[in-house]
Amino acid sequence: MTAAVVETETAETTPAAEAEARSDVMSDSSELPGWVFPPLKGYTATDLDHIPDLPAHTELIDGSLVFVSPQTSFHSRAVSLLENALRGVAPRELRVRREMSLVLDSRQRPEPDVTVIRAEAEQEDEQTAYQAADAVLVVEVVSPESEVRDRKRKPVLYAEAGVPHFWRVENQKGRPAVYVYEIDPGTSAYFLTGIHHDRLKVSLPFEIDIDLTEIDRF
Repeated sequence: MTAAVVETETAETTPAAEAEARSDVMSDSSELPGWVFPPLKGYTATDLDHIPDLPAHTELIDGSLVFVSPQTSFHSRAVSLLENALRGVAPRELRVRREMSLVLDSRQRPEPDVTVIRAEAEQEDEQTAYQAADAVLVVEVVSPESEVRDRKRKPVLYAEAGVPHFWRVENQKGRPAVYVYEIDPGTSAYFLTGIHHDRLKVSLPFEIDIDLTEIDRF
């Protein structure tokens, strides 16, 4: 996911409720919103629903806000391809969601490009996030600006939260290459089960068969 980060800096130990107040204090010298100046201990997953004027699709990684930059054509098409394909084969007890927050713990609330969740996780129309325990599969399409997070940090966070399956999607000459991972419950770490190029065919978390060359039709 293409993104930019606002790192946690030394500031008051106030949560999101006082972000707007901090903005007022800074108004004489800057027009920056209050959430640019985070609390000393960083933001929490709950804060994201209450920070005034927070940009859409903002993530929380290690207590710091991560802002999404404009998507590339490849990124958008790869996400659409996988979203549509998964929705077509997912069992009735599962749901496929695009760009929805996933709460991993109090300091981690990333927004996977695609998430497969249990149907019971859908509770209300105004819901803004799901819990890690409800996720069966998360998918991240790597962008140049977020390579480290998508390849290294996020997989660790998803695994530690117990998400059983993770896909990392790379752009290889305009075609998606899908790196498929499964969690080792003994170590809470992912291990690579396969790298898929023209065709993605796996039996877990359910029977999936995707023609990756179909990205050319999106």
